[in-house]
Amino acid sequence: MTLTFELDPAIDPALRDGVLALWADVSNAGGAVGYVPPVTPGEIRPALLRHLLAMEEGGTRLLVGRDEDGAIAATAFFTYNSHPLMSHWAWLYTVMVHPRYQGKGYGRDLMAAVERAARTGEGFGHVEAIRLTCRGGLGLENFYARAGYKEVGRVPAAIRVAPGDDRDDVIMLLTLD
Repeated sequence: MTLTFELDPAIDPALRDGVLALWADVSNAGGAVGYVPPVTPGEIRPALLRHLLAMEEGGTRLLVGRDEDGAIAATAFFTYNSHPLMSHWAWLYTVMVHPRYQGKGYGRDLMAAVERAARTGEGFGHVEAIRLTCRGGLGLENFYARAGYKEVGRVPAAIRVAPGDDRDDVIMLLTLD
């Protein structure tokens, strides 16, 4: 099975509920997407609504990967950098693959689709690089490195997962030649 990717899907209740369910499932499986388990969809909903509002306003894009049944199995959000001296790169965030599909190459497929979308323009304008941050301590920087991203910075103990459990915020960059 492969995932089918769609950039800028229509925002409707099915999309909203699908992304919300994915985000909760990934978070509760220990994924580093802004929450620590246990988390409920209701707790995540305000963050998702902010993402969807940013999409409607035009500054954010969503890449969705659907499984063979059409269910949302992967996502990545892009945000344009609005600073006039940094508009040549975009932020990538909330990169998720459903736990049942992890370890099957779908994360690699998602990152390749992200890169294709940025390289071909597809409404991005001229993007020369993609920047992301990830939570240290989980090996995520190794995953992103295999996708071509390079670590360009690290803020020690910037993410507090729990009292006494601080993680580095790892800054990574993919330069698009």
